[in-house]
Amino acid sequence: MTPPAGATVPAASRSGRPRPAWRGPRTWLRDWWQSRLPLTDTWLLGQRNIYILPTPSGLAFAALVLVMLVASINYQLNLGYVLTFLLAGAALASMHMTHGMLRGLTLRPKPAPPVFAGAPAQVEVVLMNPGRARYAIVVRWADQPRDGRAGMAVDIAAQGQASATLGLVPPTRGWHGLPALIVETGFPFGLFRAWTLWRPAQRVLAWPRPEQPPPPLPAAQASAGEAPAAQRLPGGELEGVRPWRRGDTLRQVVWKKVAHSGELVSRETVAAGSRELWLDWQSAAGLDPERRLERLAAWVLAAERAGLDYGLRLPDGEAAPGQGDAHRRALLDRLALWGDGA
Repeated sequence: MTPPAGATVPAASRSGRPRPAWRGPRTWLRDWWQSRLPLTDTWLLGQRNIYILPTPSGLAFAALVLVMLVASINYQLNLGYVLTFLLAGAALASMHMTHGMLRGLTLRPKPAPPVFAGAPAQVEVVLMNPGRARYAIVVRWADQPRDGRAGMAVDIAAQGQASATLGLVPPTRGWHGLPALIVETGFPFGLFRAWTLWRPAQRVLAWPRPEQPPPPLPAAQASAGEAPAAQRLPGGELEGVRPWRRGDTLRQVVWKKVAHSGELVSRETVAAGSRELWLDWQSAAGLDPERRLERLAAWVLAAERAGLDYGLRLPDGEAAPGQGDAHRRALLDRLALWGDGA
């Protein structure tokens, strides 16, 4: 899957997985500097963590002001002095304003929902503003280039907050830490660039990438204590009703009885009550562990779409059969973290 524009792909850190190639002393120095920053999910911007430098436009402007000053001295131009010092004062005032656009902001990331490996995760960063309005605040990953396509620019109302959403593509299953973030601005004139570097402690969970095309589901097994088939109606016909249980699909709910009595009940059928599906690690024998996990993830999705009760057996334990979104997420979480000790 091709990552979307603006998304970043973090390097894998699990043993036996791909690791980033060495990219020279500049990259090593940048990573070393970033590693010295604390991991925190609340980043308050102040004098100690905001940096400011002139931009290329600011350096060109400074050179122009210097030429004007030399010309005014050489030709004794009083109006030249006025214009030169007026422009220099405006530049100094803009430096104070640029720094003030970030000073006092508080940054926090929202928890990112799990995604499949190779799929883009949406990481939302909330910027809270305790003071006056702020403009042209850009949020981007630190390893992205500084151009118009990278990051997201927001304006923040006075005493308000704004959110910036960035894309992140985890390449492998498991937990992935967020890359370092840069929050910057050049408002109002672009003569100075103020920025801060932040390492969020938030992590993103990546489920195993489902095998494509999805393989057929293994055969369902008779559940423990199942009554003989002759005592049940064939074809999964309606045998009765039972109280609604968490995980029942909308198709199992007896809506007519709900309308008359207000009691939430579900149909009890042969198909629903007598068979259960086990997704077993041994059913994917012959594949390496990562491919097995991908096949099991594909089976979890297929069983959920089919409305079956399904359980999961792994070498380190099993999960009882069930269905529903919470059950699906719990099983995918187990597959994502299998063998990691997390």
